[in-house]
Amino acid sequence: MRRLRNHIDRFSVAADGRIFQNEAGNYIETSAYCITWGRAREAALTLDEHALNLANRPYDLRHAGISFWLASGVDPAECARRAGQSIQVLFRCYAKFLAGARDHANQLTEESMNRWEGSSSPPGETG
Repeated sequence: MRRLRNHIDRFSVAADGRIFQNEAGNYIETSAYCITWGRAREAALTLDEHALNLANRPYDLRHAGISFWLASGVDPAECARRAGQSIQVLFRCYAKFLAGARDHANQLTEESMNRWEGSSSPPGETG
């Protein structure tokens, strides 16, 4: 995070909020971005990690982050908001994680219903 903040302090951000821009303030060409990403991977990863194609594309890190949020139990609507995508896209791209969350939610609901049936009043009510 410190490096990112230092970058923003040094270069600011583009008018549309992009953090990275070329010298003219325009979009960075894909070829230049890929070369820089490749150099960064070589500098940051061990030879074994590099050979595994770990973080081979910048998108891999984004996908890992969103997957981590979902696996941690963050609400899918909040994950979609943080990722800057619609809930429909989130459900389409992360269906495996969301299916696991759905199963967990069903289990919690079932346990709650079982406790409710064993008591004389619904959850949250006294009596």
